Amino acid sequence: MTVVNQDKFVIYQVFTRLFGNQNTTNKFYGTIEENGCGKFNDIDDTALLALKDFGITHMWYTGVLEHATLTDYSQFGIKPDHPLIVKGIAGSPYAVKDYYDVDPDLAVDVPNRMQEFDNLIARTHAHGLKAIIDFIPNHVARQYHSDVMPVGTKDFGEDDDNTVAFNPSNNFYYIPNHDFIVPEGHTPPVPVTEPYHERPAKATGNDVFQAQPSQYDWYETIKLNYGVDYLNGRTKHFDPIPSTWLKMRDILIFWAKKGVDGFRCDMAEMVPVEFWGWVIPEVKKASPAVIFIAEIYNPFEYRNYINIGKFDYLYDKVGLYNSLRRVIEGNGTAEDITRIWQHESGDISQHMLRFLENHDEQRIASRYFAGNPWTALPAMVLSATLHTGPVMIYFGQELGVDPDEAEGFQSEDGRTTIFDYWGVPEFQQWVNGGKFNEEHLTTEQKTLRNFYRNMNHFVLENEAVYAGAFYDLQYVNGDGQSYNYDKTYIYSYLRYTDNQKLLFVYNFHTSHTVETAVKIPQDAWTNVLKLGNTLQYKLRPVFPVSVAMISLKTAEITSTGVALELPPTSSFVFEIVEK
Repeated sequence: MTVVNQDKFVIYQVFTRLFGNQNTTNKFYGTIEENGCGKFNDIDDTALLALKDFGITHMWYTGVLEHATLTDYSQFGIKPDHPLIVKGIAGSPYAVKDYYDVDPDLAVDVPNRMQEFDNLIARTHAHGLKAIIDFIPNHVARQYHSDVMPVGTKDFGEDDDNTVAFNPSNNFYYIPNHDFIVPEGHTPPVPVTEPYHERPAKATGNDVFQAQPSQYDWYETIKLNYGVDYLNGRTKHFDPIPSTWLKMRDILIFWAKKGVDGFRCDMAEMVPVEFWGWVIPEVKKASPAVIFIAEIYNPFEYRNYINIGKFDYLYDKVGLYNSLRRVIEGNGTAEDITRIWQHESGDISQHMLRFLENHDEQRIASRYFAGNPWTALPAMVLSATLHTGPVMIYFGQELGVDPDEAEGFQSEDGRTTIFDYWGVPEFQQWVNGGKFNEEHLTTEQKTLRNFYRNMNHFVLENEAVYAGAFYDLQYVNGDGQSYNYDKTYIYSYLRYTDNQKLLFVYNFHTSHTVETAVKIPQDAWTNVLKLGNTLQYKLRPVFPVSVAMISLKTAEITSTGVALELPPTSSFVFEIVEK
């Protein structure tokens, strides 16, 4: 019986506010009444069954925690947020207003919002799926206040000494004797009836330790204090354990006990690695199977956040994503892929979460990136199969979502808005009034979605992909040895176990069909793949399955190579089997 590698799974990132919204008004800076809003209840059994069939294993529900917003929920006992410190009408889900509550926007019955979330987690598990939510540890909304924290819990800042800039026991950093000054250039989309008061001013979330941040800063947030004195040489004060550490541990355990299976930790590297190394084992004492994913952008810190911080997985954005994006856009080289796995993540590859879209990045189909969703398919297959770590798809990526108009605060920038109430037209076609089917998809969308579905199942069902080793073939095929075209556009490698041997070949060029050969060196054939030298072998296409089978002798494969015709932006996977 094959044991599935727990590292290889497929995450589907859902921007929960947008997922089930069927309102098509899409008014610039529209309110929740005008533009509508998706709910927890929209992600029902039909939706989850469709995503399970699509090959998803983990649902990342983005924007679950209650956050600052311009929508008034005061009738439900939720204090309104001041418009001068909220971005957009809906507000950023990363400006958390209450770590112990869920966003009222997402509830059909606001007083019953937590039960609706609990029901979503139960539905997710009932379909054999795992649930991930965001944990935002570095900063909170400027008017943070928990209305529903457990009895006996103290709120952030409740015991702070705000007469000093830094105290290890404080939860926030202060600018004593100064008022917070709203940044110049920020004009809210609603009337401002009174000034915003904050004295003393607190440091802003992106490490701005002054009373007035700029409009380009995270001015709607305040920085949390984990015992690091940033203004005095970043000295660390971790003994005794800081108050913020203890409060964050309790919050994580609270959600883990609710059945949350994992946390995607926002800007994890802005929080000291020592905290993670302490808190992750603490949470896993209570919930051993919970996983932690770090959003991290400094490759020099990767190993620290795995080995010291105890993270299970890291974003592979600065490495593989950036390199593949350059290749897709015609500005890079496939040779960078070798450099990435060798020098940045080779020994920790199983910990790297790969993707080509998420809520922070521009959509593939937008004019700011590839301009169409097809150009990126080889890069997506590579992201999913290069090593044994997980892969992620952003909702609508499989439908070619192309944000081509300004929604509000987000502006028109090639991203799906995270600040505004909005409907995503391409995704609404698939939601189809709650049917979650392909009835209203174009032929092109159906074909694209089917490609992603087949890829997901291929990744999960082939042992060499989910549990196999990796062998790069560039060194023996580049430099004119086998490739008959520019090596910057061709890439090849092996994935293998004792039971399965797979050859992957890519052509990233957007317009050239390439006739080339791919050689597997004799040493790799004999000592790595452990295949014989006297037999004839078949190269059986397994993804896609529409190309012809190839039959070759070992000597041909290891000397002249496997002759292939690679159409533009194509990927081929062959299983090597005895004839």
